[in-house]
Amino acid sequence: PVPWPESLHKIWHANMPYNKIADRKGHQGWMKREGEYFTFPGGGTMFPGGAGQYIEKLSQYIPLSGGTLRTALDMGCGVASFGGTLLSQGILALSFAPRDSHKSQIQFALERGVPAFVAMLGTRRLPFPAFSFDLMHCSRCLIPFTAYNATYFIEVDRLLRPGGYLVISGPPVQWPKQDKEWADLQAVARALCYELIAVDGNTVIWKKPVGDSCLPSQNEFGLELCDESEPPSDAWYYKLKKCVTRPSSAKGEYALGTIAKWPERLTKVPSRAIVMKNGLDVFEADARRWARRVAYYRNSLNLALKPPAVRNVMDMNAFFGGFAAALASDPVWVMNVIPARKPLTLDVVYDRGLIGVYHDWCEPFSTYPRTYDFIHVSGIESLIKRSDSSKPRCSLVDLMV
Repeated sequence: PVPWPESLHKIWHANMPYNKIADRKGHQGWMKREGEYFTFPGGGTMFPGGAGQYIEKLSQYIPLSGGTLRTALDMGCGVASFGGTLLSQGILALSFAPRDSHKSQIQFALERGVPAFVAMLGTRRLPFPAFSFDLMHCSRCLIPFTAYNATYFIEVDRLLRPGGYLVISGPPVQWPKQDKEWADLQAVARALCYELIAVDGNTVIWKKPVGDSCLPSQNEFGLELCDESEPPSDAWYYKLKKCVTRPSSAKGEYALGTIAKWPERLTKVPSRAIVMKNGLDVFEADARRWARRVAYYRNSLNLALKPPAVRNVMDMNAFFGGFAAALASDPVWVMNVIPARKPLTLDVVYDRGLIGVYHDWCEPFSTYPRTYDFIHVSGIESLIKRSDSSKPRCSLVDLMV
């Protein structure tokens, strides 16, 4: 493949000979066929002039530089030009889209070396803990945020860190013949006490409040706060809820302004780790362990954990993200996977400024074949063990395949 960072702008056509997106979206700057390559001008439906110009516009309202924002979620991302361009700002965006009529858009994103996976907002929570993302973005993602009593907006609210920013570009924001949908979207944001930062053309920017929402208050959507017993970060096969997650339902300090800026937050012990039993000691021991092991991988095993050999990395059993943290100085990105049947430590991973998902390794991972350059796992047999028996839940052979 074309090595990083050149791959952000072009990939071999022969590696992915699928012309549909280039034919349909080339005029919007998504991607184009040029000889032996697909090229990526950086455009999108709402920013045909390029993601760079679009991000420059957003930076008038959002602190995109300086390390305040680190983790982002791009919903309905296309070929992930928005997320790829944010990397130059030090922001690590995880992009997702379904396998819809565009089919291979996530495969193109991963071939480019941009963090992405296949997903959609449907009937279940997205596989992330509460309050993970500093920035959430939708550019013509066409998610009906106010449908079903604003269930999808509520899920976005669960994932957005207190003090974080929500950006929606495209319908229904000041869109022709969508006055009601636009009014409803604004009404939900007001009900959740979001601060309106700007409406710039067809783009709206909100900031989430830091404290508990002003709910319960009268609102036309019947929104209520979740019961305090509702687990905010359970998200594996967990049905979407019609209640608003309380920031106070998760222990620790994790709002923007209370957590360290990037890159300091990578090594500072997150408060959501400290509230765990012996969390401080376990975190520090894990960091030391992976610093030693990664040094061994490089020096003794001669593993080249950087471009041109490696760009997309996965850690199948990430725990606190220590392996990814040890690679932070290299131009790679790591998908930190937290097994859904193990302690749910993915919130600590995000508080460190890293990204990842929950997953059960007795099921296929939500990606395309051959999209990772390096897959790492510690304790592989533990991924398939039953908690109440020595028998495995599935075959190790199937996992390896």
